[in-house]
Amino acid sequence: MTANLADDIADRLQKIEHKIAQSMTQLDQQAQHRPVRLVAVTKTFSAEIVRAAYAAGIRDFAENKVQEGIAKRLALSDLTGITWHFIGAVQSNKSRKVLENFDWIHSVDSLKLAKRLNQQAQELKRCPTCCLQVKLALDPTKSGFEPDELLAALPELSQLTDLKIAGLMAIAPYGLAASQTQTVFERGRDLAQQVSQVAQQQGWQSVHMNELSMGMSGDFEEAIAAGATLVRIGSGLFGQRS
Repeated sequence: MTANLADDIADRLQKIEHKIAQSMTQLDQQAQHRPVRLVAVTKTFSAEIVRAAYAAGIRDFAENKVQEGIAKRLALSDLTGITWHFIGAVQSNKSRKVLENFDWIHSVDSLKLAKRLNQQAQELKRCPTCCLQVKLALDPTKSGFEPDELLAALPELSQLTDLKIAGLMAIAPYGLAASQTQTVFERGRDLAQQVSQVAQQQGWQSVHMNELSMGMSGDFEEAIAAGATLVRIGSGLFGQRS
């Protein structure tokens, strides 16, 4: 690992953390006490770059390809305290490997997938932290629960006790103005509040909405303004992918 690489990432991290802190100051007092967790998206970047990010103080790393994530995890097995997040589409034939190798799954995008993961988590004696991916705007490139679909699925989701359902994940469509992007994320916040109210009314202990995984390098400030608790930053930290 070159000193320049580590210094470059540390410098970018400092700038992003400053923007996060600035965004937090715009929130009301209660929301300012809610921590925002930075998850470094390392897909396509080398294990050496992940090691440099670790040296800069980052401990949350995200991958969207199973084999790539496993390879990096093995290459970095000497590093302690890392939390690995999976943010890609979970293919049915790779769901077990996702469970075996990742601590968080942000992309649980259907009831069918949630049931499959729950069954396999039970077999593996694992209890991963999951976010339910939701589709908040018309976008043929994105998958996820439609809001009405999610609400209808809640009784069955509440029975999946081998998953720790922690909140929602959302991706805003590309090409929107900042105000439009923030509006999309606000729909995610409002939906999480609605789900939380239903879960409390029904006494469902396994469905929680404490986390909102929203915002990437180009729109994390709008996501924080809307209530994000996890922001997924890739190119903002590491530069453009090849």
